[in-house]
Order: sequence, then C-alpha cells, then structure tokens
Amino acid sequence: MALGFPNQARHFDASKTRICFWGHDAVMEVSFFVDASALQKLSPQADTSKTALLEAFDVSIERIYTAAQSAYKRGKKGSYVYLLSAADF
Repeated sequence: MALGFPNQARHFDASKTRICFWGHDAVMEVSFFVDASALQKLSPQADTSKTALLEAFDVSIERIYTAAQSAYKRGKKGSYVYLLSAADF
C-alpha cells in the first residue's frame, strides 16, 4: 500500500519545537514529526515560534509529504513514528 495524507491536520509540539502530522497506509496511521531545523531550512525567514513554524509547514507541505514518503519507504517495518530533520530536505 502507498502512504497517503488524507487529513491535512498538523499540531505544534511546543515541548520539542516541532510539528506533528499523520499519514495513512491502508488502515495504519503513521506519525511524523518535522523539527524546527528542517522547517527553517525550507523557510529560512521562519523563527522558532509556533506561528512561524506552522506557516513554514503549510508553505512547504508538498516537499514535506515527499520527504515523509521517502522516510517511510526506507524505514523499519512496524515503525509508525518518523522524525524529519534538515538532512531529509
């Protein structure tokens, strides 16, 4: 099955300064986190505030989904949590 993103919900995780979003592979939900360094690489003008990181995520959503699909393809079977960092972009 292919990984898809039918729900464009995302959430700011203030404790780790990152954005969380979810993908689905058939009935399995997969969690992804994009750290601040990745979002700042995608949007260099972004600071680490909630608003700036959410805006950076929204502007770069297609690139983020592509990176998430790549991480998922090379990831461990049975792993349903992935962290995307600047190196993934």
